[in-house]
Amino acid sequence: MNNTNKWNIVNATKIFHQSFFDLIFKAQIIHRNNFVPNNIQVSALLSIKTGLCPEDCKYCPQSAKYNTGLSNEKLINLDKVINAAKKAKKAGATRFCMGAAWKNPQNRDMPLLESMIKNVKKLGLETCMTLGMLTDNQVNRLSNVGLDFYNHNLDTSPEYYKNIVTTRSYQDRLNTINKVRNSGIKVCSGGIMGLGEKIEDRISLLVQLSNLSQPPESIPMNMLVKIKGTPMENNTDIDFFDFIRIIALCRIMMPNSRIRLSAGREWMNDQMQALCFMAGANSIFYGCKLLTTSNPSIEQDIKLFKKLNLNIENSTYISNNNKSNQTKFSTYYNAAL
Repeated sequence: MNNTNKWNIVNATKIFHQSFFDLIFKAQIIHRNNFVPNNIQVSALLSIKTGLCPEDCKYCPQSAKYNTGLSNEKLINLDKVINAAKKAKKAGATRFCMGAAWKNPQNRDMPLLESMIKNVKKLGLETCMTLGMLTDNQVNRLSNVGLDFYNHNLDTSPEYYKNIVTTRSYQDRLNTINKVRNSGIKVCSGGIMGLGEKIEDRISLLVQLSNLSQPPESIPMNMLVKIKGTPMENNTDIDFFDFIRIIALCRIMMPNSRIRLSAGREWMNDQMQALCFMAGANSIFYGCKLLTTSNPSIEQDIKLFKKLNLNIENSTYISNNNKSNQTKFSTYYNAAL
């Protein structure tokens, strides 16, 4: 299907239910047509403000509405951010993501957020932030200091969303994404599998993402991490093959987007991750912690990369359509921090 056409539930579902190997094969061909196949982009994620979020997202330990034993932390200082970004770069990350547990930032926090962006960019890293909903003025301020990406996940389908969050609407999320896109900042938006949704909801999420005014440049795909104290601590585990199928469908529907294996990767064995990479995933979060949840160690990831002959990229979002930049790719790291 031509990616300029609109996707819908019917045509996306038909592809999803193809033979598993046919689906993976199709996704791999599309992946190779748009990206250097054996390269992987690495991002690092830092919580810059932890806990006491007024939202009621039923999967999130940072919600003030649930007792998860999380240690709350105010907006951290600039030096901590710079030091974390330096370590991330040394470990091979090319994008540094900063997340704050807010429904929306306050204007009094904007100067510090702007300083974080400017100083991380000075290190030669791409920047990404997730801060909740934004006003027009706030998104313009972030754009003016050069923020590269803004993360704002849709989480699930519009049909299932009300079962996950009640403190903001699906349209609120779409409105924020539109503001970000119109400001010139690249969009990072994905979802979470394992929230109790049906396969149809996962497909509907991808239809929503693919039919934005422009698909997100970056799509984090999360597998639910079941946190004690949240309403979803006893959710049924997602079938790994269903997750891999969604990765493949995502690659087919959005051929030029980075697809990032995000939360839940600690529970994926090497073989599952390899199939996800074969299905079109080409980005991960590096480091032992993702905001408040655990993640594989850098040493584990580098061992996996060596097994799979995957190369860590020195520059991000370079595809076969940008051949002049392909010389910037690196060979894989030989050692971790």
